[in-house]
Amino acid sequence: MNVFDFDNTIYHGESGVHMFLFFLRKHPELLRFTFRVIQGVTLYKLHFIDIDSALERYERVLNECFATIGDFNEAAVEFWDAHEKGIRPWYKTVQQEDDLIISAGPTASLREICKRLGVKRFLGTIINEETHELEFICFRQNKVAAFHENYPGETIETFYTDSYNDKPLMDIAQHVFFVKGNRLRQIK
Repeated sequence: MNVFDFDNTIYHGESGVHMFLFFLRKHPELLRFTFRVIQGVTLYKLHFIDIDSALERYERVLNECFATIGDFNEAAVEFWDAHEKGIRPWYKTVQQEDDLIISAGPTASLREICKRLGVKRFLGTIINEETHELEFICFRQNKVAAFHENYPGETIETFYTDSYNDKPLMDIAQHVFFVKGNRLRQIK
């Protein structure tokens, strides 16, 4: 099977950041979280904190953001109506029936875009729809754990990613393509 990271791989940009900015316009009360969100993303991207530290420091902020947005399934439809154009055209040229998308993005967001792309299988970060709390973050080694739990005995023929954060998935894939924009470079 072919497995794909989503943000900066199939989708041009970080869908979580784009989603926050999109909903900031609709819910101005999210403005109170802007500094904390920017601070967390910046510290993480500059490698000053790892994902576990980021979650520990910012989980409450994320939960409050999700609660402010409300029905995340409905919100995902609205977001992808405006952002579906961010899907990179190269994906359709390699898409296959058994593709799997594994992302740190929320499953409600992935569910909607995957439906639009015709992708039946996806794994992402799980947010409790009632409490708006993070239950599972699908990132780094957790992606491998989620893959093995949901697809036991299956192998990854080709994996596509933009980041060495996905090294755990790279390690179990037979072939790996590194994605930069619309360029694909085989690294394994």
